[in-house]
Amino acid sequence: MWPAVRRPFDWMHLAPLLVIALAVVADVLTPHLQFNRLLGAAPALAAAMWPVTGTLAIGLLAIIAATTLAGAANHDLGQTQSLFTLLAITAITLAATYASRARQHRERTLAEVRTVADVAQRVLLRPLPRHLGYVDIELLYQAAAAHARIGGDFYEALQTPYGVRLIIGDVRGKGLPAVEAASVVLSSFRVNVRDAPDLPDLAARLETSMNQHCEDLAADDVMERFVTILLVEIPAGQSIARLVNCGHPAPILLHDGEVREVEPSAPSPPVNMAGLLGAHYQVDVVPFSVGDLLLLYTDGVSESRDLNGTFYPLSRRIRRWSSADPRQLLDQLQRDLRAYVSGTRDDDLAALVAQRVGPGS
Repeated sequence: MWPAVRRPFDWMHLAPLLVIALAVVADVLTPHLQFNRLLGAAPALAAAMWPVTGTLAIGLLAIIAATTLAGAANHDLGQTQSLFTLLAITAITLAATYASRARQHRERTLAEVRTVADVAQRVLLRPLPRHLGYVDIELLYQAAAAHARIGGDFYEALQTPYGVRLIIGDVRGKGLPAVEAASVVLSSFRVNVRDAPDLPDLAARLETSMNQHCEDLAADDVMERFVTILLVEIPAGQSIARLVNCGHPAPILLHDGEVREVEPSAPSPPVNMAGLLGAHYQVDVVPFSVGDLLLLYTDGVSESRDLNGTFYPLSRRIRRWSSADPRQLLDQLQRDLRAYVSGTRDDDLAALVAQRVGPGS
């Protein structure tokens, strides 16, 4: 059995007792209005915040109060109305006790799910180091599901013999299938990132891993299971960054006070689509000097919409914070997205900023 969920004391927990007190006082002062009928609200309210025993105790207290009022001069215990009131409070108490038990079961289940999600996140989406060699890294991540810690967006950054290599990706779809596909790509990246001689070779290895994973899936599911990724390599001793963009949103480069989207010069296929589109991976090279920033993100950022359905103008907004450090930039971005988006977010969101802080060696 999972332990009962403990919550800090909230003064709202006293609301059922307050209902009983007010109903008793009002019934005594105005007996002709029969406020004793409101006593049934106390156990009903307790079911939303009290444990089973507490809810039952509140119900018994309401029954005792109703019986006392009915036995007083203002009521006759034998009257049909008074008897009906007692029976109604009793029925409400039993129903509220059952509702409290069901609520506690849901809370325990949710606590279990959150625990499992926390463990899964630590395994799948490990905390990124804030400093890798000559590169500083900051991260913003948010799953779309209200109680989820992980989703279909993923990221990783590792030091390799070829420099710092990063990946950010987005699995088509949501839920457990998306998490499963993300785990396949991330696991393959971690295994192959230090051995692959270049980014096209690394992308090909990710493609092979995903193909092998999809061999056990139904044919209809295979076509739906593709992943957009962006691979980045920041070599030591060179003021450049190499990128392979496999169908992913274009990163934003902040270089020498300028802000520009780094669109791929030629398309590369998303993971698990090379068989259909061809296995050609285009490497683009951009200047990346000390102090420059590179913003990688998923479409949960760029496709956020306002009340009019207009996409979030990321490149234009980023110009406001071009002089900020990586952490400040992501904090500003997060606040701006919250103000821009209307309603509840329905997509995962990930953004990663890499800044060169030294020439390397």
